[in-house]
Amino acid sequence: MSRPQCPRCLRPHTHCLCALIPSLDSRTRVLLLQHSSEVNHALNTARLAALGLNNAELIVGEVFENLPALLNRPGYRARLLFPADDAQPMQAYRESDEPLLLVVPDGTWRKARKMLHLNPLLAALPRVTLAQGGVSRYRLRKAPGPGALSTIEAIVQALETLEAPTTFEPLLTPFEALIEGQIAAMGAEVYQRNHSGK
Repeated sequence: MSRPQCPRCLRPHTHCLCALIPSLDSRTRVLLLQHSSEVNHALNTARLAALGLNNAELIVGEVFENLPALLNRPGYRARLLFPADDAQPMQAYRESDEPLLLVVPDGTWRKARKMLHLNPLLAALPRVTLAQGGVSRYRLRKAPGPGALSTIEAIVQALETLEAPTTFEPLLTPFEALIEGQIAAMGAEVYQRNHSGK
């Protein structure tokens, strides 16, 4: 039998994170496109990001029929946060007069690429990337390579680059608690054996 869960953060009531989720304003609008396979994942960081940012929206799916309406927000320039050879560094938009609509695919790299393939409008967006060398606090998933960040960490880094000196660090508080809770649930020994030192 499944444990009753909080309808807002989707965590079990006993591990609800809502009290830790901030309410942050940002000039940048964040559109999270979450692959449906991520929704019930225990470490759903995209949902935490969407709940903690007032100017954010989370849409779940694989093919997004209403993409034209989502991307054409008056007063914003849509940019896709995803690697590409011609991607612009995030810093290039720091002094921009027009705020960004930052489109963030959420899923494994394979699922995110599939979303781009199935949504040509998404794939056609100009792309932006984060500065190299970000260190993830995500101690539970094997990163595909150095500098790989969880969705919420990537959003925090992007916003802090675009909107410096404003800090978006409070967004990571529920994320840290989520990870600590997962480590506690698996037990120190299992964590050490499977995750420590990787």
